[in-house]
Amino acid sequence: MTTHAIIVAAGKGHRAGGDIPKQYRSVGGQALLRHAVERLQAHPGIDDVTIVINPDDRALYDAAMHGLTLPEPVTGGATRQQSVLNGLEALATSPPTIILVHDAARAFLLATLIDDLLAALSDPANDGAVPALPVVDSLRRAGSHFEAAVDRDGLFRVQTPQAFRFPALLAAHRAAAPGATDELAIAMAAGLRVAVTRGDECAFKVTEPQDFAKAEAMTSPALSSRAASGFDVHRFGPGDHVWLCGVQIPHSHGLIGHSDADAGLHALTDALLGTIAAGDIGDHFPPSDPQWRGAASDTFLAHAATLVHAAGGIIDHADVTLICERPKIGPHRAAMRARIAAILGIDVARVSVKATTTELLGFTGRSEGLAAQAMASVRLPA
Repeated sequence: MTTHAIIVAAGKGHRAGGDIPKQYRSVGGQALLRHAVERLQAHPGIDDVTIVINPDDRALYDAAMHGLTLPEPVTGGATRQQSVLNGLEALATSPPTIILVHDAARAFLLATLIDDLLAALSDPANDGAVPALPVVDSLRRAGSHFEAAVDRDGLFRVQTPQAFRFPALLAAHRAAAPGATDELAIAMAAGLRVAVTRGDECAFKVTEPQDFAKAEAMTSPALSSRAASGFDVHRFGPGDHVWLCGVQIPHSHGLIGHSDADAGLHALTDALLGTIAAGDIGDHFPPSDPQWRGAASDTFLAHAATLVHAAGGIIDHADVTLICERPKIGPHRAAMRARIAAILGIDVARVSVKATTTELLGFTGRSEGLAAQAMASVRLPA
């Protein structure tokens, strides 16, 4: 018997606010989606995890999942229902026995919740199992004023993951009418027998902006703040573009370096490494190693961010100052901030990119090269 999990992460999550879809926003130092993935991967009863994404968010996905071993993500559809069906169809050629369908916004599911789902499906009388919490608050209908009471007996708040025998759920999805809200609705419409298992408040759905504070509190032990700086210089040479802060900028010259010579990302990589006393970029990516010749510097920055996360750190802020007479940085600043935010998996509001000149003094003033300095601040377990 094999058990596979699908995480639906193709939505935009507008109600949660922020500049990027909520599943990629940082909570506890890593993307909300990554929390869900790691908890599913860690469960001994789950063999693999597939994620359904919006292809427009591929860069955010790659940054959030850096270092994890996962199948190629599946392209989502216009609705949640279509996204789940796409994920199921992707597995249909080598189908698992059991499928769990989970929402990326429920990042903090407990192992015991998954245990209960799998135990319910060990009973052949059940086609599926869904976790739910009984409604404990008083319920009333209301318009502008309160009206009649609603009997809460037998009412439940439904959660995910929702577990089913794979052939039954695939057939139900293929036959489903449009507009279903979750797998439970599709399964019931198909006449499947679905058991109720215990839900858990930890598996709450991050929906509104204030939910992120609750999520952060669940991931943050006692932390202390650290800040570190980085500095890098590269000379101009032959070429028709430069890479700065992960953005390609047309220019009359290129920058000379073993990698792509992105001074902005190099300085920021050193700053992040400094916050955890992990040496500098050359220790991790030696220029003597031919595999890094011409390498994209977002690899270096993502690696530094992974080390910070592995140390239990939360990246609070990244600040880069580019020092050059040319090229002009202003027209590209927004794209640079967005690219750094995507690599680090943090909100763009936590990223600053600035530019200055040296008033024609020194090697930058003579346009012989450019420099970058960076600061990074993180929170780490005390």
